[in-house]
Amino acid sequence: MTGRVSIQAEDFSLSVEVNALRNSDKRVGAICTFTGTVRDRNDGLSVQTMELEHYPGMTEKAIEAMIDEAIQRFDIFAARVVHRVGLLQPLDQVVMVAVTSAHRGESFRACEFLMDYLKTQAPFWKKEQTPQGARWVDARVADDAALAKWGIKARNV
Repeated sequence: MTGRVSIQAEDFSLSVEVNALRNSDKRVGAICTFTGTVRDRNDGLSVQTMELEHYPGMTEKAIEAMIDEAIQRFDIFAARVVHRVGLLQPLDQVVMVAVTSAHRGESFRACEFLMDYLKTQAPFWKKEQTPQGARWVDARVADDAALAKWGIKARNV
């Protein structure tokens, strides 16, 4: 593990990532993680593959800013985001957010905040391959509403 953000094509190990965060700070009393995977269905259609694209450099910078915001809002020690890009299959891991703090409440809130932020504000583009052909995936209204509960208006509305 290096840095707070990794954008990569290769899979990641949740246990390696969590252990690196936990072992780096003896104050840690709580670690909250979220791992997102590729679903085999979306909007009622079968999904064969999902391809994720990003702008190198810009994406990392945007996620770093999100982590800075989480650190300002919540009493947390550290956060780590790993997000995959490239061609993925159903059940493949896509994203991991891990947050450390002294107590669970702050870690839970910061982890949820970061995922809500990532879903709408991180510069990623998703294309799903379905039996009916390829389609780009737009942000959902529910994702915008989740971000709004933190007092942040989605840029895509």
